[in-house]
Amino acid sequence: MSWNVTFYEEAKKDLERLSGNQRIAVRKAIEKVKQNPLPNYLGGYGKPLGNKNNSSLAGLLKIKLKKEGLRIVYKLIITETEMRIVVIGARADDQVYITANKRVSS
Repeated sequence: MSWNVTFYEEAKKDLERLSGNQRIAVRKAIEKVKQNPLPNYLGGYGKPLGNKNNSSLAGLLKIKLKKEGLRIVYKLIITETEMRIVVIGARADDQVYITANKRVSS
């Protein structure tokens, strides 16, 4: 089953700001993950997040694109089989988690 993918408006902008190769890699990763975006402990691709840097990210999942140095944080809306992209950002620091917390808290 393929899940519907939607983006926070800010996450669309995150994607647009990436270089061409990064954008292609992110789109490919999302296409792959949307086939089974469930948490890895349920056989899916997503790694559950908890609390990072005083941010409550419970209920969010992430996938890493190590080669590109990126993380994609997403939220599953299970009743609607929707995978909603919250943020796409560099893996170098925890800014992606801070941004994710701001976006889902708004």
